[in-house]
Amino acid sequence: MTADDEIPHPNQPSHHQSDSEIPGKRPRIVVVGSINMDLVAQMGRLPRPGETVSGETFQMISGGKGANQAVAAARLGASVTLIARVGDDLFGANLRQLLIDEGIDVDSVWTTPDCSTGVAFIGVEKSGANAITVVPGANGRLTVEDVQRCTDLIANSDALVVQLETPADSVAAAIAIAQQHGVRTILDPAPAPEGRLAKQLLSVDVLSPNQTEAESLTGMSVTDWESARQAASHLQQQGAKDIVLKMGAHGALVFCRDGTWFSIAAKPTNVIDTTAAGDAFTGALAVALCAGWSLQQATQYGVIAGTFACTRFGAQPAMPTRAELADLTD
Repeated sequence: MTADDEIPHPNQPSHHQSDSEIPGKRPRIVVVGSINMDLVAQMGRLPRPGETVSGETFQMISGGKGANQAVAAARLGASVTLIARVGDDLFGANLRQLLIDEGIDVDSVWTTPDCSTGVAFIGVEKSGANAITVVPGANGRLTVEDVQRCTDLIANSDALVVQLETPADSVAAAIAIAQQHGVRTILDPAPAPEGRLAKQLLSVDVLSPNQTEAESLTGMSVTDWESARQAASHLQQQGAKDIVLKMGAHGALVFCRDGTWFSIAAKPTNVIDTTAAGDAFTGALAVALCAGWSLQQATQYGVIAGTFACTRFGAQPAMPTRAELADLTD
């Protein structure tokens, strides 16, 4: 592989590189977000309110939307720095080491004394559908001052990726720093608040909700391409720029800041677990945009990555490598 090689284009012949190979110009991505230990139970079906069902298996798996997206971007060839907090417990130490093992810079992942690491309780049924309860723990202690300590890191990156599993004022502070220095900003608004996002959060370069989040933010039902287009248009009227609306098994809708839009369909796949499909999508989207691809090309890459993640169980273990996606983009 030469120094001029790039991430394979989804519509062009790909380089069948090994996992260790990286693009000639390695994207620098900063992620501000959450780190969780996922406590995952598999079952025939999810329980209804007040109901107890028997589970089949239980696993502890590294997760958290921030950490998931950091791992997704790192496995696809980016140089990734994560800004986050963990607790002073065994979960925190273990999760920090797993991020190091992925090649992620964790110098700005701080340990919060007398606090638990974030935890997510996840139920996954045979269809692949899931239900998730998150206890923020140290994720809720990430402060504006923490983010401001990382101004130089953000200013010198190619993209900032953020979500909403850490305090909104800290996320807004990171976005403000990135915008001041001309750094691309991508927000995955999860978990989405009911109603309108704050102006600073809406002002990102790319807003990427899923169907449920788009419904929460707009009050509109999102069930097909037309309703997705209407919801995206509504978000743009609120102040959003480019919108990439993740449509699950259908793919994604892109609503550009000039008012044009298009859809990208996902190929059918054998769904095992949808838990972190959206995070794989976001990581791939960020890496591809940093590589200079168009929003349409980058979204297609995101759809491929998200679809691949559905074929594996768990969050971070499901994130694909560049070589794995290369096999799907020929």
